[in-house]
Amino acid sequence: MNVNIIAYVCQFVLLVWFFGCIVTYRIGNLLLVDGMGIKSVEFWMFMVYLAGVLLRIMLPQVGNWVVLAVLVFWLVVQYFCHEHFTIFGATPEKIQGYNQCFEGSLCIVPRREDRLIPDFYHIVLHGLILLNIVLLCLVL
Repeated sequence: MNVNIIAYVCQFVLLVWFFGCIVTYRIGNLLLVDGMGIKSVEFWMFMVYLAGVLLRIMLPQVGNWVVLAVLVFWLVVQYFCHEHFTIFGATPEKIQGYNQCFEGSLCIVPRREDRLIPDFYHIVLHGLILLNIVLLCLVL
């Protein structure tokens, strides 16, 4: 299969997955992500990414670079909101606030008192963002 087609499919999967930050995704009684609605920063990030993907479809020479820039920015933001504190630890207040924010969400790695542990939704989100960056680099 063509890497460009795989990249489009993965971008669509990321759009669908990230839409959970706008609405709420559940599997039965398990909460994957609690949606923040259309008045949230997540909604605006979703719209920026969607606009980039649409630009990539209409004008691939420009859109590829726009989507890549959006994805790199998004990954950096996610790193400083989640992974940095997973790797280097965080204050008890930061951990408590983070755990309260994602209290009901599905966790596949047990929470710790000295580090932030992203929930299942964010682990998949970060993996999809990274995968899409790699695929776009291959397309370019």
